[in-house]
Amino acid sequence: MTTTYDPTTDYHALNAMLNLYDAQHRIQFDKDKEAERAYVATEIEPNTMRFESTAARLDYLIDHQYYDGSVFERYAPEFLDAFYAHAAASGYEFETFLGAFKFFRSYALKTFDGKQYLEDFPQRCAAVALDLARGDETAATRYLDEMIAGRFQPATPTFLNLGKAQRGEPVSCFLVRIEDNMESISRGINAALQLSKRGGGVALLLSNLRELGAPIKHIENQSSGVVPVMKLLEDSFSYANQLGARQGAGAVYLNAHHPDIMRFLDTKRENADEKIRIKSLALGVVVPDITFELAKRKAPMALFSPYDVERVYGKPFADISISDNYDEMVADDRIKKTYIDARKFFTTLAELQFESGYPYIVFEDTVNRANPIDGRITMSNLCSEILQVQEPSAFNEDLTYAHVGRDISCNLGSLNIAKAMDGGLSDTVETAIHALTAVAEHTSINAVPSIRRANDEGHAIGLGQMNLHGFLAREGIMYGSDEALDFTDMYFMTVAYHAYRASHDLAVARGRAFVGFERSAYAKPAGSGNYFDKYTDGRRSLEPRTARIRDLFARFGIAIPTVADWAALRDEILRDGIYNQNLQAVPPTGSISYINHSTSSIHPIASKIEIRKEGKIGRMYYPAPYMTNENLDYFKDAYEIGWQAIVDTYAEATQHVDQGLSLTLFFPDTATTRDVNKAQIYAWRKGIKTLYYIRIRQQALEGTEVAGCVSCML
Repeated sequence: MTTTYDPTTDYHALNAMLNLYDAQHRIQFDKDKEAERAYVATEIEPNTMRFESTAARLDYLIDHQYYDGSVFERYAPEFLDAFYAHAAASGYEFETFLGAFKFFRSYALKTFDGKQYLEDFPQRCAAVALDLARGDETAATRYLDEMIAGRFQPATPTFLNLGKAQRGEPVSCFLVRIEDNMESISRGINAALQLSKRGGGVALLLSNLRELGAPIKHIENQSSGVVPVMKLLEDSFSYANQLGARQGAGAVYLNAHHPDIMRFLDTKRENADEKIRIKSLALGVVVPDITFELAKRKAPMALFSPYDVERVYGKPFADISISDNYDEMVADDRIKKTYIDARKFFTTLAELQFESGYPYIVFEDTVNRANPIDGRITMSNLCSEILQVQEPSAFNEDLTYAHVGRDISCNLGSLNIAKAMDGGLSDTVETAIHALTAVAEHTSINAVPSIRRANDEGHAIGLGQMNLHGFLAREGIMYGSDEALDFTDMYFMTVAYHAYRASHDLAVARGRAFVGFERSAYAKPAGSGNYFDKYTDGRRSLEPRTARIRDLFARFGIAIPTVADWAALRDEILRDGIYNQNLQAVPPTGSISYINHSTSSIHPIASKIEIRKEGKIGRMYYPAPYMTNENLDYFKDAYEIGWQAIVDTYAEATQHVDQGLSLTLFFPDTATTRDVNKAQIYAWRKGIKTLYYIRIRQQALEGTEVAGCVSCML
């Protein structure tokens, strides 16, 4: 629809009216839509470069090095004309002012001087779809339709970069191991620079590094420990970014039983000495079951020298199960150890989370019990949802590879739960799996061969979800209720089924499974530890627990997979394999949620009308998706809903996700460190794999917010 606006219309003022009730004490949702249209009419349309035809537009953008010509030369001109006409015919409009603002500010292609726009939303979707499809006209059309309909949204790096001539990699983030030698440390810092330049954030494992005071070449008290390495990494990330489009961002993970753990945590204290203070680097702690058990028993907690552990066990510290070997390691005099109070350790975690939101927590044994892939998971990423097996690399003195191990790249995208349900779900999941696999196949990280190897061999992807709260509220279901938990269980199981089916089809089409499939739980005989036994052995019902959810799936025409469905799929996978080593991961969706008009990830909303600070622009207001003046009661915020209901929701989803889910805990301003510890223990007992940020309501009210995950904000 075309509307003529007074050029003096203040779209900021219109948007701000979301925060003001009308005379009937109702939220003025219509004013936000007016703001969106005024913004497009007065700011975007007059500053958009026009072309007489699709061919003229593409020729100009390719000739002037805005678009990558190799993407478009795979298609006939006639198809491109019809394809772009199809995109334009969608009549796409942003549903909110903030959605339009986010897209045109951060994603739309602009002239190099930044003064004119060269794309609208359908055209950005078209370029991404064409690049993903690599000449397959049918696939390109499917990808385009899913994106424009809002059912599937690629992650920021994919959506931002594909189709462009001047771009980074379409990858959300990377995970890199560092081993206990100077060559690996040097390579790790180089990887941080190279990967930050090319894509999103980078997480690095520090657990294997010897502690402060450990010997070097048998000379005691020589090692500087992990903190100096953290400082080097922080400086690296501040230097490298992706063409100025995304700030470099990094995270480091350390095992709770590393001797430097308290110094590691102290780097985030508000009053930390500047020599050790870490300002921008994210911290994560890997916590095994034994740590909780020691705290429960009020027992001291042993910290083990990684240097000694590797000498005794013949493999790096991170590759040893602390829980399984704890008593043996305590009794072994060859391993140097110190002790701290286990309860004080957890109190320190809570104190720091109050101050900074950090550290993230990986529940190590929970993660590895659920891991279907041969090997051990030792860390996560900047947003704590990527959980994949790595293999250490070895280096020569000149820093060349003596052995190329396996590290991780994150190929992410998310479904809008509401719109995916509206569209029947199965086709959307299948298309998304194919699209994300195309992202993995697009990725070529030659600068870090260990990442290239793992990506080439495993084709690992992470299909995420967003808009759970929006969908539940639209359907008149309270977040955290029995019906909501039932829906979450059934939805994620159904998505998993179609994801595995799509990956199996890819294995058949490509004629091969991922490397290592034969050693995975997917390849084990039925009834003998096969990954799908949980769906076929009768240990749980595969039917909805409530009549409401049974009727809801029936109303949408979506079949919930049965035991027979799972058994048949299992047998096909046993025969042919699956193409993707990993399939699902639920990140904390950010900018893309606003563009897609979705509630973030599967969290509840933080507020009914969210206030965003957008640099020099000032405050902007964002209404919760599907919220009306008639259904406000269904939009209780995360602080009202409480952390327990959020953990319960994530627990329902977790059992069907082969990787992790980025889970933030929300607390009222009356919360104490004891409350945070209680939530951590509850999450661990419920089988949660990781914890992301801690949010305290008082901080949100004061407008001080923890920086979002720039790598996986979808």
